[in-house]
Amino acid sequence: MLGFRNNQNKNEFEAMVSPWLDGLYASGLRLTRNERDAEDLVQDAVMRAYRFFDKFERGTNFRAWLFKILTNTFINSYRRSVKERSLSDESERQSVEARFFSADTTEQAQNPEELILHRAISADVLVAIDTLPIDFRMVVILADLQEFSYREIAEILDVPVGTVMSRLFRGRKALQRVLLEAESAEEAATIDLNAWRERKKLG
Repeated sequence: MLGFRNNQNKNEFEAMVSPWLDGLYASGLRLTRNERDAEDLVQDAVMRAYRFFDKFERGTNFRAWLFKILTNTFINSYRRSVKERSLSDESERQSVEARFFSADTTEQAQNPEELILHRAISADVLVAIDTLPIDFRMVVILADLQEFSYREIAEILDVPVGTVMSRLFRGRKALQRVLLEAESAEEAATIDLNAWRERKKLG
């Protein structure tokens, strides 16, 4: 039983939740790192929100309330059971990015943190986010992908604002390291390829 006496509340819930489904799925995908698990997570979270919609206080932050349910559902039901794995199929990853993120390439910034905070999240940044420990990943997702405030994140995760700021700082620093390491590896590969081409010409 979902606790609704008529269809009015059901229709109200559907109208309120619909604009946030893409964001819920995008965040679920970054948490679970698997499309099918993300779909299950969002479905479970939405059903929980639907079940307790009569408890939601009208006039408060509905989006934050939804994301609190999503993160709690992940922590309680998925964190221990879902294997932490990334999307290995590149075409699958591209379809997800095309659906939820800008296709424009993020311009390289002198400050790596500016790259992370740019709204057009690149594929490299998404992959880097997937490498973060889950506590840091949740804060980065909520702050940099969903653009919640520190206070909203603290309420969603039920932690002090200072903890949010600390985790976000450390998470962003970890992202910088991953991105810089990937960039260095790519440059090394390019240098090696150029050297091979030069040797081939000389030969």
